[in-house]
Amino acid sequence: MGVLRHVVCAMSGGVDSSVSALLLKRMGYHVTGVFMKNWDSQDERGVCSSERDCEDAYKVCKMLDMPFHQVTYVKEYWHEVFSNLLREYEQGRTPNPDIMCNKHIKFKHFYHYALNTLGADAMATGHYARTSQEDEEVFQQKHVPPPRTLFRDRFEIRKPVRLYQGADRFKDQTFFLSQISQDALRHTIFPLAGLTKDFVKKIAAEAGFQHVLKKKEYIEPKPGNLVSIEDGKIMGQHQGWFTLTLGQRARIGGQVDPWFVVDKDITTGDVFVHLSQGPTTNHPALFRDTLQTDRFHWIAEDPPVELVRTQMMECHFCFNNRMPLTPCTVTLNLDGSVWVMLKEPIRALTPGQFAVLYKGDECLGSGKIVHLGPTIFTLQKGQNCMSRPPKDTDQQHPEPVS
Repeated sequence: MGVLRHVVCAMSGGVDSSVSALLLKRMGYHVTGVFMKNWDSQDERGVCSSERDCEDAYKVCKMLDMPFHQVTYVKEYWHEVFSNLLREYEQGRTPNPDIMCNKHIKFKHFYHYALNTLGADAMATGHYARTSQEDEEVFQQKHVPPPRTLFRDRFEIRKPVRLYQGADRFKDQTFFLSQISQDALRHTIFPLAGLTKDFVKKIAAEAGFQHVLKKKEYIEPKPGNLVSIEDGKIMGQHQGWFTLTLGQRARIGGQVDPWFVVDKDITTGDVFVHLSQGPTTNHPALFRDTLQTDRFHWIAEDPPVELVRTQMMECHFCFNNRMPLTPCTVTLNLDGSVWVMLKEPIRALTPGQFAVLYKGDECLGSGKIVHLGPTIFTLQKGQNCMSRPPKDTDQQHPEPVS
């Protein structure tokens, strides 16, 4: 009889992690369920929501006859995720805490806790994603430290584990996993890789998991002006540029027609708005086709060979998990950052969000958007200026008749 593999499953008290634990048990693994507490919060009745989630996770583990543990990462979440979120907002950016939580908490602290403290052979989560390795290969992986240089030694022979989109493309969560480490990915199982959300709900119902099928402000207000981008007229006031996102409707007192945020100046505190004739706006000041990231995180640790060889690569881009993938061309910079040039301009590209790249159904990784190219509105204004005939300062006068 073979060795019984030990898998630690991250339990959230929700349907996805509950079904993941059930499937792992059916595969014959020794499964331990662990609930992570990352936040202290109470509802209007003073009840901590995480306690309810923890209780739901415990009920599932009891039903499956699994050991159950709870681990707290409130301090780590505050210092490594939430504090960064506040700094990003104060810089006028719009961060993505879900990506950072997976990177720093679930696939770092929890991963080390599962393997080093609980002695697991692998960890599992309820994400809708898959990898290039079979489950049995996960147990054969050894710890490989990340490269100390910008890129790994080109003479080193290795086979990185790839991250692919899950079978349910509507629920695919590779976007949120785009910053996790190669080492953690090598030791992770995604039991829901080949399943759809509807089928997962069906499994939960058949298993009797009915109980899982059932803003606080931390930044001081910084008032500023809402300014019309067309004529510079002050239209109203806001309570802080960090409370407004590009493309969001701006609530302006006394205005019946909808105004939308198209740009922000964090130096002056001005937020520029545009009057729309409909429920949304397609003003050219919201559209851009170029952006730069900080040092890009490649899930395979090294950039694709094609990109290293030619410094340019065709692939697909998204910065929001709900948006369709957009064709783009990527250029690799010497400092590890990338420029992304989109085939078509995209609405409301936002600094602080993550540019996630895909090649086919493989998620290559992501980088935080730090610089944006000019808007279509700016480019159009420049073209208009170039097309105007220059003013004739030396006005010609008829020669006097002698």
